[in-house]
Amino acid sequence: MAEKTDWSRRSFLGMSALGVLGLAGCGGGPAPAPQVDVQVPKALLDQAASLRGGSAGMLSQKLYSEAANKALDKSLQVLAQATGTTIRNDLVSGDAGDMVAKMNAEVQAGTNRDLAFVSDRRFVGQLHNLGALTDVTDVVEEMRALYGEPATASTKFCVFDGRWYAIPYHFIASGMYLRKDWYAEKGLPLKPHYTWEELRDNALAVSDPAKRRFGWGLTVNRSGDANGFIQNVINTYGGAIADNTGTKVVFNSPETVAAVAFIGDIYTNPKYTPMLPPGIGSWTDSSNNENWLAGILGLTLNQFSVYADSKTKKNPVYANTHPFNGATGPAIDRPLAYGESNSFVVFKGAKNPDLAKLVAKFMVSGSALLGVAKEAPCLVNPSWDKVWDSDPYYTGGDPAFPALREQTRAQLPMTTRTGYAFPQAPSPGEQAALAAYLLTDMMQSVIQGTRPADAVAATHARIVQVFEQQGYRQ
Repeated sequence: MAEKTDWSRRSFLGMSALGVLGLAGCGGGPAPAPQVDVQVPKALLDQAASLRGGSAGMLSQKLYSEAANKALDKSLQVLAQATGTTIRNDLVSGDAGDMVAKMNAEVQAGTNRDLAFVSDRRFVGQLHNLGALTDVTDVVEEMRALYGEPATASTKFCVFDGRWYAIPYHFIASGMYLRKDWYAEKGLPLKPHYTWEELRDNALAVSDPAKRRFGWGLTVNRSGDANGFIQNVINTYGGAIADNTGTKVVFNSPETVAAVAFIGDIYTNPKYTPMLPPGIGSWTDSSNNENWLAGILGLTLNQFSVYADSKTKKNPVYANTHPFNGATGPAIDRPLAYGESNSFVVFKGAKNPDLAKLVAKFMVSGSALLGVAKEAPCLVNPSWDKVWDSDPYYTGGDPAFPALREQTRAQLPMTTRTGYAFPQAPSPGEQAALAAYLLTDMMQSVIQGTRPADAVAATHARIVQVFEQQGYRQ
């Protein structure tokens, strides 16, 4: 996950109509030589003719790879110079708890940027519910004609009442990673997925604290990764935060209690102490990345940032990594793995919505995306079907690419035996509950001795309050 950072500004001033610019990205210190010569398609240059001299402000959700952030800056710089425009870019951490409130406050005050790209699963529902977004169906339909269909998950997270309020940018797969060399030593099989119980037991089997080998690299401390872990276990056990409409809280159920008891046992039962790395109780979103790359973990759950980092930095962990789609539970026999997109939104009151839409159309494909994707391999992937075929890199650049592409085409929804269909309807209440870290607070209370059933009941009440604040009467 991205690390926390203050919002920082980078501005790109257009000076000519050149379509190619071989400059390194901006940022602290010299950047490496760019891998891709970014070009602006003639069709977009023609569309931009009436926009010369204009400007747009943009928010970028900070990517884990600094090189990818620089590649993104380079693409914006090329577009600005080619079109004679000014594009101001601010980096923001997706894990800043006040991100949605801050963006909405700017919209209400009329001081907002023109566009942003954010996780559609985590933020678009909240922003739409607040009335902060512009309908961008026209852009999506134009792009469909060029690039085919977007990732199936984006149709669940970006569409409201049949209209698109976000433009899929790049696909971020969900994944888990284990040390295949440690598994081989113990004669454990490498599989496309496991049950959560198998992963727990295997983690204990491969652990050896004397050798600094810790089989379990999943925290329940406040972080986006912990939210994802806890929620996934609950869902695969048959529980959910809300019903399939996303409006009614259904959290307090026997299935949720069973899932919470399973998780809590891992962190409180002395049997599993040998597989827990020191300090796991206070990990933040970057901690599992750091410990995985240090070679001391046997299992972790993360976006492909950790995989990308090990590859680009030639870490020996890369060659010993088995990426897989995730885990199953009692309520479903396939992983709930469908990923999400970082998607562009155009804010209400945008000063230059036409330039904002042009930026989005430029960034989703071609060399603009390729430059970013090569700096964050397997983390930044095409969201659009035909973009996968646009360059040999996407078809042969990494052994994980075929599985990643299949994840963009996942047949959705995936339905548990308890009747919950995932991904569920976008739920501003659920997104707000996750942003408030109610799930991680619940697990901390269990670790401190609260009975799982009591912790679930108390958390249900807190979630109800959040939903009611979002306008959903319970």
